[in-house]
Amino acid sequence: MLRTAFKVLILIVGLIAAPPAYAAGEATPIPDRKFSFDGVFGTYDRASAQRGFQVYKEVCAACHSMRLLSYRNLRDLGLTEAQVEAIAAQFEIKDGPNDEGQMFERPGRPADRFRSPFPNDAAARAANNGALPPDLSVMTKARAGGADYLYALLTGYEDPPPSVTVMDGMHFNRYYPGNQIAMGAPLNPDQVDYADGTSATVEQMAHDVSTFLQWAAEPELEQRRALGVKIIIFLTILAGLTYAVKRKIWADVEH
Repeated sequence: MLRTAFKVLILIVGLIAAPPAYAAGEATPIPDRKFSFDGVFGTYDRASAQRGFQVYKEVCAACHSMRLLSYRNLRDLGLTEAQVEAIAAQFEIKDGPNDEGQMFERPGRPADRFRSPFPNDAAARAANNGALPPDLSVMTKARAGGADYLYALLTGYEDPPPSVTVMDGMHFNRYYPGNQIAMGAPLNPDQVDYADGTSATVEQMAHDVSTFLQWAAEPELEQRRALGVKIIIFLTILAGLTYAVKRKIWADVEH
């Protein structure tokens, strides 16, 4: 009985330690994109994040929701109150009930959450051949590699090698685990018209929308890092003062 229990334990450990198996092969290692927010002192590139919001709104929002984000949060990207109100007003938001007990639609307000492209998950699956487009609110936290993974995924579409057979309804992506993904390549050159004149290459759009999604997932990142640096400086000074006081108190004591 003890031997059987030991074998079961070995099997469980083996299953936990074993690397995941993928249908079409291992994904290519994710390269380091070197975003502006990387590192202890990294900060968000507001211009890039604003362009990334444009990419999300004009491309990604057709399938992907961001239920945890409100239009008013865009103020933190540097948009003015008038710009935020104008963006929110572009969408029809279901509200109610009214005095007659009926639901109705109205122009969006800054306090509203981002409008989802589908009323429910079943409708989303029906519109995407059974695949459910994930919510992007905290996607950089939900995927190993964060923004680097998202950038790699968006730029990793290519023709499959001769040895790989892509299943019906799937697309080859060298950075996706298993290399086959239901979502087709979402970005194409000059797909959006940047207001600041930046060239809308696939790489640039992927970089910008990855920056925006990182900001959406961690809008407090800069404040948290700034507070951490202040705490480290404070503790360093406090340690120095504590050591000086200790030396002063024990200076006349024989050891």
